[in-house]
Amino acid sequence: MTDSELMQLSEQVGLALKARRATVTTAESCTGGWIAKTLTDIAGSSAWFERGFVTYSNEAKAQMIGVSEATLEAHGAVSEQVVAEMAVGALRAAKATYALSVSGIAGPDGGSAEKPVGTVWFGLACASGQGITHVERFDGDRESVRRQATIFALRMLWQQFRQNA
Repeated sequence: MTDSELMQLSEQVGLALKARRATVTTAESCTGGWIAKTLTDIAGSSAWFERGFVTYSNEAKAQMIGVSEATLEAHGAVSEQVVAEMAVGALRAAKATYALSVSGIAGPDGGSAEKPVGTVWFGLACASGQGITHVERFDGDRESVRRQATIFALRMLWQQFRQNA
């Protein structure tokens, strides 16, 4: 996906949020704020983008958005349980309508046999109580994994809008 296609996707998400009078927040680990940056590149995003949490460390996940230290210890930061808690915690802290969360292993090191480099977990929480988690395994270098994760997260939110239109 080119930069202009990524911008178009962000614009679509923004228009959908605006039409719903909804807001979004992000809780990002491996993407380091790239999702928030992409969303706020859109003029007028202050109407629908609430805030972004860059929770790169486990301590930040616990302190900023209330991820349980027991969950982090039991499952690791790159897990379904953690992204679910990240999304719910960000939703609550920001008082937003939607929250996107992401935690993964961008590389080049840090992977394992169980969680190789390129493993990224995503969470989406909605004020309605709905929640979705998903895992992807991306190929490529660190930059590529982070970019693919950003695109996937935005598409995940866009799909939520299309399914609940």
